[in-house]
Amino acid sequence: MKTIYLAGFDVFRKDAIAHGETLKALCARHGFHGLYPLDKAAPAGLPGPDTARWIYEANLNLLRRADMVMANLDDFRGPGEPDSGTAFEVGFAIALQKPVWGYSSDPGTLLERVAVAQGANGEALDARGFVVEDFGLGKNLMLACSVKLVEGGAQACLAAMAEAERRRSCRGACAPAED
Repeated sequence: MKTIYLAGFDVFRKDAIAHGETLKALCARHGFHGLYPLDKAAPAGLPGPDTARWIYEANLNLLRRADMVMANLDDFRGPGEPDSGTAFEVGFAIALQKPVWGYSSDPGTLLERVAVAQGANGEALDARGFVVEDFGLGKNLMLACSVKLVEGGAQACLAAMAEAERRRSCRGACAPAED
């Protein structure tokens, strides 16, 4: 059974542990074993920086152990940008040459969701005056071009991942999946 590291800002939810169990159950229904960052807790009593270092190392170890990554790339703490920790994890997994799938239910392109003004040269600007890239993509090009991006949530992403795995294992010899 292939393992999936479940990256995303879901670890900041009030119900993060329960949500992680839900994600892992979804993984199991699709034939995968989910690895959730909160499966193990940092040792009690560590000072803040030591706790942060422990979490960092634990997550990198899970990423190394995983066969692939599924990342929640929905906007986080502002329009247009996913969680920076998740973006780091995606980049780390890509550097390890692991397949990375992402999902997002944020509608529209980055330009449509972020641009609020027009610059003197006609370029789209965000709320802080920075140019907004316009490639017709829903995420920054470094994420949009490195992951297999699925529109929707975790369920839709896992279904696409399972179908891709089924096709890979069949190598064209299997019948199409039944609905």
